Amino acid sequence: MNTLQQIKTHRVVAILRGSDPAHILPIVEALYAGGIRLLEITLNSRDALNAIKETSKQWGDKLLVGAGTVLTPDEAQSAVDAGAKFILSPSLDIPTIQKTRELGAVSIPGAFTATEILTAWRNGAGMVKVFPASVGPAYFRDLRGPLPQIPLMPTGGVNLGNIREFHKAGAAAFGIGSALVTPTEQLTHSYLQDLTTNAAAYIAAIG
Repeated sequence: MNTLQQIKTHRVVAILRGSDPAHILPIVEALYAGGIRLLEITLNSRDALNAIKETSKQWGDKLLVGAGTVLTPDEAQSAVDAGAKFILSPSLDIPTIQKTRELGAVSIPGAFTATEILTAWRNGAGMVKVFPASVGPAYFRDLRGPLPQIPLMPTGGVNLGNIREFHKAGAAAFGIGSALVTPTEQLTHSYLQDLTTNAAAYIAAIG
């Protein structure tokens, strides 16, 4: 499977933002044990590029690693050089989409309105991140109505309480951030166990 097919198959993207670089690999291991196969490491996290590089190296083909909060073509270049296979942005930046495609990675820009979503798609997005999705599944369902051909990934506000509704509304994938992974000062055994349990719950909710 190519990168986009893997995203559409595994669907749940665990977002790591602000985690201690030393905690990344144990957190990823816990998420993997719960069934997560897609990981986003945001570039506004400490030592993000090295974390992407080390995680990609450690996990190889077993886990697809992407970079989040990518705002410019240069950042996309750095992320792909570090090993990112897909590039996510909170906003719509056409040069970043185009650069990502040139690099052979999947671009998933952020958009909110139908106009933004269609613009992203026409300029080469492989999938469009509907952000923020905290407005709820009803708005997402309304967007899907006139744009059924565009794979959409709700992000920002997706949790265990509403992921089934987003799923029913036609989401192609789901970005899950603080509802799944929150930075912690102490990486305890119970914290990692909870990560595995919660990850498995998200996978089961859309199974």
